[in-house]
Amino acid sequence: MASMEENFPRGGTQKKPSEGKAPRRPIEQDNLFDTHHEEGSQKRKRIQEDQGKRKKLKAEKKEAIKANAKDFELLTVEALSEGMLLLGCVKESNDFELVVSLPNGLTGFVQVTHICDAYSKMLNEQVATEELLEDLNSLSDLYPPGMLVRCTVTSVGKTMDGHQSVKLSINPKDVNKALNTTALRSGMLLSGLVSSVEDHGYLIDIGVSGAKAFLPRQKSQSYIKSANKGAELKIGQYLNCLIEEVKNNGRIVRLSITQSEVAAAVATEEQNWALGNLLPGLLVKAQVQKVTPYGITLSFLSSFTGIVDFMHLDPKKAGSYSQSQTVKACILSVHPTSKAVRLTLRQVFLQPGSVLGQLASSRIGMVVEESVVKSFHAKTGAIFELDDGTLAFARLKHLSDTKKSFKPGAFKVGSKHRCRIIDYSLMDELALLSLKHRIIAAPFLRYQDLCPGHVVEGKVLALKPFGMQVKVTDHIRGLVPRLHLADVLLKQPEKKYSVGGEVKCRVLISNPEEKKLILTLKKTLVMSKFPVLTSYEAAKPGLIAHGFIVCAREFGCIVKFYNDVKGLVPKNELSSEPIPSPEKVFYKGQVVKVIVLKCEPEQEKLLLSFKLMSRPVSEDGGEQIPKKNREVTYETGQMVDVKILKKKDNGLEVSILSDNVSAHLPTMHLSDHVVNCKLLYHWLQEGDILHRVMCLSDKGGHITLCRKPAVISAVQEEQVVRSFSEIQPGMQLAGYVRNIMSYGVFVEFPFGLAGLAPKAAMSDKFVTDTKDHFVVGQTVVANVTSMDEEKQRILLCLKLSEVGSEDPVAESFSLLSQCFEEMKEVRDIMSRRNHSKVAQNLCGLMPGQKLELVVQEVRGDGSAFFNGSCVAGLTVTATRYHVGDKSLVAGQKARVLVLHVDALKSAVHISLREELLKPKAKRLTENSQHPAVVQHVAEEFAIASLVESGQLTAIPVASHFNDTFRFDSEKLKVGQAVSVTLKTVLPGDHGVLLAVQGPAKKRAFIRSRKESETVEEGLAAVKHSLCFGDVVKGTVKSVRPTYVTVAIDDKLTGSIHTSQILDEVPIGTFPTSRLKAGQKVTARVIGGRDVKTHRYLPITHPHFTQSVPELSIRPSDLKGDGGTALSPEGDSPSERLRPYKSGQTVTCFVKKYNTIKSWLEVEITPEIRGRVPQLLLSLNPKVLKHPEKSFKNGQALSATVTGTDASETNLCLSLTGVHSLAEGTITLGTITKVTPNVGLTIALPFGKTGKANIFHLSDSYTEQPLENFSIGKLVRCCVLSNEDNKIEISLRQSRTNPKSKNKVEDPELTCVEDVREGQLVRGYVRSVKQSGVFCGLSSSVVGRIQFYKVVPFFIPKQSLYEQYMPEGKFLTAKVLSVNNKESHVELSLLSEDTGKPSVLPESLGLPRCDTDEGKEKREEFKKLKAKRKRRVSESEQEAKPRKKRACLTDEDDSGIEVYCREQEEEEEDEEENKRKSKQETKRAEAPRLQVSSGFTWDEGLNALEVPVSNRKEESSDSEEEDDTQSMRKKQTKKEKEQEKQRVEKELSKIEAALMDPNRQPQTADDFDRLVLSNPSSSILWLQYMAFHLQATEIEKARAVAERALKTISFREEQEKLNVWVALLNLENMYGTEETLMKVFERAVQYNEPLKVFQHLADIYASSEKYQQADDLYNTMLKRFRQEKSVWLKYATFLLKRGQVEATHRLLERALKGLPNKEHVDVISKFAQLEFHFGDPEHAKAIFESTLSSYPKRTDIWSIYIDMMIKHGSQKEVRDIFERVIHLNLAVKRMKFFFKRYLDYEKKYGTSETIQAVKVAALEYVESKSSLAES
Repeated sequence: MASMEENFPRGGTQKKPSEGKAPRRPIEQDNLFDTHHEEGSQKRKRIQEDQGKRKKLKAEKKEAIKANAKDFELLTVEALSEGMLLLGCVKESNDFELVVSLPNGLTGFVQVTHICDAYSKMLNEQVATEELLEDLNSLSDLYPPGMLVRCTVTSVGKTMDGHQSVKLSINPKDVNKALNTTALRSGMLLSGLVSSVEDHGYLIDIGVSGAKAFLPRQKSQSYIKSANKGAELKIGQYLNCLIEEVKNNGRIVRLSITQSEVAAAVATEEQNWALGNLLPGLLVKAQVQKVTPYGITLSFLSSFTGIVDFMHLDPKKAGSYSQSQTVKACILSVHPTSKAVRLTLRQVFLQPGSVLGQLASSRIGMVVEESVVKSFHAKTGAIFELDDGTLAFARLKHLSDTKKSFKPGAFKVGSKHRCRIIDYSLMDELALLSLKHRIIAAPFLRYQDLCPGHVVEGKVLALKPFGMQVKVTDHIRGLVPRLHLADVLLKQPEKKYSVGGEVKCRVLISNPEEKKLILTLKKTLVMSKFPVLTSYEAAKPGLIAHGFIVCAREFGCIVKFYNDVKGLVPKNELSSEPIPSPEKVFYKGQVVKVIVLKCEPEQEKLLLSFKLMSRPVSEDGGEQIPKKNREVTYETGQMVDVKILKKKDNGLEVSILSDNVSAHLPTMHLSDHVVNCKLLYHWLQEGDILHRVMCLSDKGGHITLCRKPAVISAVQEEQVVRSFSEIQPGMQLAGYVRNIMSYGVFVEFPFGLAGLAPKAAMSDKFVTDTKDHFVVGQTVVANVTSMDEEKQRILLCLKLSEVGSEDPVAESFSLLSQCFEEMKEVRDIMSRRNHSKVAQNLCGLMPGQKLELVVQEVRGDGSAFFNGSCVAGLTVTATRYHVGDKSLVAGQKARVLVLHVDALKSAVHISLREELLKPKAKRLTENSQHPAVVQHVAEEFAIASLVESGQLTAIPVASHFNDTFRFDSEKLKVGQAVSVTLKTVLPGDHGVLLAVQGPAKKRAFIRSRKESETVEEGLAAVKHSLCFGDVVKGTVKSVRPTYVTVAIDDKLTGSIHTSQILDEVPIGTFPTSRLKAGQKVTARVIGGRDVKTHRYLPITHPHFTQSVPELSIRPSDLKGDGGTALSPEGDSPSERLRPYKSGQTVTCFVKKYNTIKSWLEVEITPEIRGRVPQLLLSLNPKVLKHPEKSFKNGQALSATVTGTDASETNLCLSLTGVHSLAEGTITLGTITKVTPNVGLTIALPFGKTGKANIFHLSDSYTEQPLENFSIGKLVRCCVLSNEDNKIEISLRQSRTNPKSKNKVEDPELTCVEDVREGQLVRGYVRSVKQSGVFCGLSSSVVGRIQFYKVVPFFIPKQSLYEQYMPEGKFLTAKVLSVNNKESHVELSLLSEDTGKPSVLPESLGLPRCDTDEGKEKREEFKKLKAKRKRRVSESEQEAKPRKKRACLTDEDDSGIEVYCREQEEEEEDEEENKRKSKQETKRAEAPRLQVSSGFTWDEGLNALEVPVSNRKEESSDSEEEDDTQSMRKKQTKKEKEQEKQRVEKELSKIEAALMDPNRQPQTADDFDRLVLSNPSSSILWLQYMAFHLQATEIEKARAVAERALKTISFREEQEKLNVWVALLNLENMYGTEETLMKVFERAVQYNEPLKVFQHLADIYASSEKYQQADDLYNTMLKRFRQEKSVWLKYATFLLKRGQVEATHRLLERALKGLPNKEHVDVISKFAQLEFHFGDPEHAKAIFESTLSSYPKRTDIWSIYIDMMIKHGSQKEVRDIFERVIHLNLAVKRMKFFFKRYLDYEKKYGTSETIQAVKVAALEYVESKSSLAES
């Protein structure tokens, strides 16, 4: 060290020998005087020199001591000044500030922005990006209490309540402000803060401009291990740094923080310290100059003088100091102007880096009966010794109650006094006392001293609308809410209370952490002698207590006590007499006496009663008549109708009609549109009724309503969050702006939650002033970006890029439509204002209307004002633009067109332009694009006119709720040309067409987010010697829901997982709640966890000793020899999950409910996690609506293993016991599809889908079985069968809840055997066939009702049955007969059988079968039928000989002929031939199933045709033939049976085929059914077209295409385009050039033209029509000259045909046509095409040429390399790589190319070439680092 001190000056002055020769001391003195001109310091130095020579007289000495008495006065706030340097000690660390203890009992505050520049930068970055930065540590992590810091005073001011506040900074640039690079010397001790973490060390901010301070990693290791618990240094961390070496004139400084070196560091004269740059915290060797009763004077660094006050003398040596004695001292403070230096001799300050001790919290506030005076100082105060031997100090003002009563004589040394400890000064290591009687007698000093139930007295500070502020003590404030100002609700509290008045209150809630105190002034509560109920545990049954009602509803009353304890008084416990409406008898805030009936502390449930043993009625007015303005509670989301009572400044006072309750509807909640809010408010009047208004909140007797459609729909569709726990990042929520601040906007959501959108997240545009973007009350959509669970804060993003709709066109159109609908509503309101002429005139005007008006005035700017009878009272103006070239004079008549009616300002904007007054008729189509000109711009929309026709159209200004701000250049201007897409083609009620701006393009913003792990509290990894199985003892540090942290010793912290606390965990409990902070535990080490990765390390892992120990306190682990180790060596996640088998039951613990993924995240053991899908959480659908309410963090649950997830890292679990969908399993499902007359499709657990037949929806069938089922509804279901992945399920209660004893009205019929004759059954009509009506009785049983058993009328037409008995009609029938063998059930619907009314109404006037008229009609009809049958049979006999079959007898006859057209045929014989031809074509078709009688399940028209033709074939014989003959021809009974069975089998096959979901459509009817079910699916329409084309039915295919274009929704642009392309293909293959062109022209009109052109070009190319394709491409190049894709597609086309030269010419044309910025990209793309289809050598030449011009275009290099790897040789590829790695590019890009080169060599090269690349990379790195050093 000595040699260094010798060499350093010489080394520093080699270049300037002349300076080196001069003595050092005079230079320092000169510098000091020249730079600072400090007279005081000169004077002090002269005095010191004189004293040293002892030439002063004694009298002068006395005078000096007297003069110095003032210098020894203790520091006060008044003595502090800006820039003063102090040594302080951290007292408290909060989120946004440090509380710092200063010398002499003072306190200061360091704001979070005054730590250091690097920390502030990170804070700003975090706010800007709205993402939590990993490197940003909280102040409490960086600054533990007791830490010494150097600080400087930034300001001294007063707080709102008059107390003085000292603001400090520890930023090195403030503290070390006086230092510069030339002043830095080796050996100096400075304060520095870590500004960045580098590979080899840390950059330290020492606040000296121009100096870069570096702390090498090896110089920080010992500090990190001993003082930092093994953790890396963090940005913003405070360090005492010793300068080891100074280079380059102070520009580079090397530091050390090794504790031994820092502790030994002493400030020396060689370090050139000057008075101007002395720093607190420096250790100096000093000489005692003067010893006085107030302290001592020291001389240090040879020329400086400082003082030590009595508080900072070393207590052990106090009184033993002598003059000239050498002592070691530490500088405490330096005054900026007087340069007075204060020092301390206390030992704790003489070891830099030491931590100061705290006083036990319990001691503060303690009254000490006998404290002994140790010393008394007349100017400052007295030092006392307390009962425990510690020293304390009382300032002069605290020694007596008043100045007058102060008697110095009472404080002689040894005298005893009663005092109270009021605080502790860390810097002085002294407790601070007060002897004031009122402070000693004060029951409370701090918020911690106040407990719920305490009676306190205070003064009224202020009366506010929300309540009364009360001053309890000087430092304690409380709030009395409005409800608690008296036993009854006060309307005018100011009449009862006045500011400054004394009040007696009782504490309701005390929260010392947040310094919140809630009080009550209710006399009954304050004076109550009953026990104070402050916790659920204290609520023992039978306890009587006073409480107050917070809610009275139909179910009873909720009563609240102290500390937010509340309970329920059920309706039956309100009184001995029944009370039908409790809300009319009791009122909110009423004080009541209750008795506890039952309490469950864990669930926080408390059951109470008003029925006391002695008295049945509460003495506190249980039977009082409630006040008129009594509270009726409404839930958020409840819809009400209201009547307007009064208009106020900020909204409407309304009355809810149903309950006649007063409520408030703010103006900004009348609409989603700001303009319409003002408009509605302006025109609504008292007495008007508003329908469907939503209750937004009901708090404190104040109901707020909302009429915003977006907010109402969000609540109704459950797109809301009800509590903070439901919020997840990524959620999109609708809300409204609550407040606008300079730093961002606060957005509130329904149910009261609110979040902040910082300035940076408000808009995609730059935000200068937040007020320019939003207004208070405006509707917005917000995206949740992050939450702070502890502080319950939410950060939001309002950027359109984050929250924008996937279809902005549809979004902007819906906003426009809504705006116009609301304007129509306003017009309706105005039309009711009969007394107002203005209102009548306004509602009579519409945009587009033509009027005859008179010119009133022509202004100098060219605008004109008009008047007329129809616009009386209105301001009618035409701007200069709209006057046009017409010269107007006052009094002239003019024909004008209304552009816009402003109902708020009663203004009408008109135009006189000819093109608008004489529009041209033009047929318009939806979604067609038109050029337009803006004619008028309003706030929410603009009025434009179509160029072709002059028709007026409205276009929205905004595309989204959040799209509110536009720069002037973006705003629409009158006369501006725009392109619009029409959305309506008729003006309708609005007078204008509605359109959107620009072509309808879709944009989707999809942001992927990683599933964020919740990081446990920062446990630092400390190197330890613990091994698996070790038993350790520790103290519980903190308790979290799923783990407990345990302090094993001062530095080492372990973790106990919730599963490692008990051997047998009771389900539903919270194991971690058994442990409390501070509790001592004995645990066994079962594993270790890596801090960074959170992975559990194998016990043999080399880093195991640096992990966080994972512990267990399970009794079995503590008894055993170590239990089971976590993560044995080599275990992969999938291997860890292997022991868990499907069906196994495990105990798991809730971590959180993930609302985005809809699963519950649980932990089984510390290393095994699981997920429970939503459908397996419970069998109760109510639980699934809000799962987060049912499952609390840390709760133990019993779950069944169902398998592992796809990544095999998590177990899949079930809480319902369901682990497979076996038969009989009961589970929950979600309805995904509702098929009329068929049933439901339901999504089941494990990704399966089940079908619920219409007969399995309920135990009793209803008219509308599917009425109560909607898509998305959760239902409980039972699996009936699970075969071949086809799952049949039932929703019947008898199945899903077998224990319920509910009556089953319609039992399940599984087969015909279940049906009994004579039984009444219910079912649904399946179909109406010629043989009767078929009624489904269950999914497998169908019954037939012959027509004569349907109604007792004669019905000639089957269509009547179909009309009155459609498919799905609900019927009750009687079973007539059951044939088990053939599975036939015959039914009857006749009223005499069923007892139900007739299915067909008697009003039809049909003849009854049992009357003569009916019989005649029947006979007549039979003859007619027979005649027709003969005719048909003859025609058939000519075509084909047939088997003779007997016709049906009367008994089997259905009594109707199905083919209704045959009746017409009888009347119109001329159609005979047509009929025959039809018969023949039918016969020529595919052979159909032949059925003579019996059941028919076929669906559709084909099914109807089969029996008709058969009947005609079979019964051609005349019915007039002899009956006996027909009987002979009949089949025998056995043959009939066999025939029926055969038919039955055939039909069951058909039915099975129809039910098969994978069945391909076979007929046009099949396709029709498909396109009906999914009309917007182009793939189905194209398959339908292909079906017709296979049969070469071109016209039918065309017709299908045209149908598709009409049917597909206009929003489905891509689907429509697909059909157009198919139609183009069809015309290209089967049509003419003319038909193709017609289709093409239509397609261009209805779609984006470029897409249509490109598709046609592809069609031409694929069908080898090269000339047409070439012509089309040339047309496209003219029309879409600026489109890069067109040039590239044409180039591809030419190259594929081998036209290389033509491609080269095309490239030249492309470069002329396209803008310069596109050139490089186009050249690159052409070169790529050359590689693929053309000449690779030419492609290389293009690339080389491009790269010579743009050598730094790394994207081009990358493409070139890719192409060469595919098409070039290895030598060429290596040559390119060698060129690239020698370019001068950014480090990041060079790293990318080196990596690619290495990957290439690994794939294609040898070990030598790989090594060569690595060497080249190393050379590059070394060259860069050497450059940096130089």
